[in-house]
Amino acid sequence: MWAGRVLHAALSGGPRGRRAQSALAQLRGILEEELEGIREAGTWKSERVITSRQGPRIHVDGVSGGILNFCANNYLGLSSHPKVIRAGLQALEEFGAGLSSVRFICGTQSIHKNLEAKIARFHQREDAILYPSCFDANAGLFEALLTPEDAVLSDELNHASIIDGIRLCKAHKYRYRHLDMADLEAKLQEAQKHRLRLVATDGVFSMDGDIAPLEEICCLASRYGALVFVDECHATGFLGATGRGTDELLGVMDQVTIINSTLGKALGGASGGYTTGPGLLVSLLRQRARPYLFSNSLPPAVIGCASKALDLLMESNTIVQSMAAKTQRFRSKMEAAGFTIAGAHHPICPVMLGDARLASCMADDMLKRGIFVIGFSYPVVPKGKARIRVQISAVHSEEDIDRCVEAFVEVARLHGALP
Repeated sequence: MWAGRVLHAALSGGPRGRRAQSALAQLRGILEEELEGIREAGTWKSERVITSRQGPRIHVDGVSGGILNFCANNYLGLSSHPKVIRAGLQALEEFGAGLSSVRFICGTQSIHKNLEAKIARFHQREDAILYPSCFDANAGLFEALLTPEDAVLSDELNHASIIDGIRLCKAHKYRYRHLDMADLEAKLQEAQKHRLRLVATDGVFSMDGDIAPLEEICCLASRYGALVFVDECHATGFLGATGRGTDELLGVMDQVTIINSTLGKALGGASGGYTTGPGLLVSLLRQRARPYLFSNSLPPAVIGCASKALDLLMESNTIVQSMAAKTQRFRSKMEAAGFTIAGAHHPICPVMLGDARLASCMADDMLKRGIFVIGFSYPVVPKGKARIRVQISAVHSEEDIDRCVEAFVEVARLHGALP
């Protein structure tokens, strides 16, 4: 009803209508200018439409034939695994489409509690709490835990969700240079006057594929009486001997206090995030974390899929072990061809190109050759550091990887990026 009144006022010839039309015209002008600036900078992001299930081979609207997908977070290939799909269908049938409620009213089912317990066991922590996404988990943690008496120390290249979550809290904020332990130590020394000190870092930095030096971070945290928080979205399920993540990979599982991660990447790829750590912390988050308190519960189908994905992972680490060899195959072949690949030993393989327009055009030409990749540029990455981020999946074959490398070489030569 209110919308109709506003529209009527805007269309009428009276003073209110003219003012509304003027404000709307001003808004349109501002938006058109902003959008044109994005286009001129070569950073416009188009959404390609997939017409099939997620997987190593997909179908894309407007493109004939099958396409090799090298840009999904489907690290373990579980997004379309038959057992994961069946588990989702079973949960849908048994528990319904959704809860129509937040958790604390009438939105908690047995499957939610069971998955939280399973996540805590997987990470060897006391308890866990589910959120609609890991973005929400990061938005909920810092505000609920930290007060003006406390301090948070954050890597300058942390994910946007960590940055936004920290902005919501009233703690003193320190930002240390990326992976710079000397700078972190200096900031920890400066932060000694605060009640709690929390070091916050990504386990794996998603744009560069580099891994946080958790051994050194935990050592400094112990020395200066700080807690350690790690976002494991790009590590859970496939880093470490059994896929527990960066803390397992680097041998510090008993020294990391809090882990946030996602169900939307390696663990089925649907949606959902979580915090796992001390039981008292999880209890506090259930009382104070706003994204938890004011968001609908995760749908049963999502819970069923994620739970089955965890079961498959805990039954065998065969999939995890296959990742390293495939990642190394791609990285070594690309570097031998003359490309610069950022990061190391991680299935995120950023092909560094520098120029935003070049990254976008090369990605388009790769699609013409049957390879789905996306160019990343400012503001997702710093200016002058545009790249095409390739992501290796356990379900890619060696032939898939070799074909991707061949296409990169062809396209790079076409654009003068390789001799």
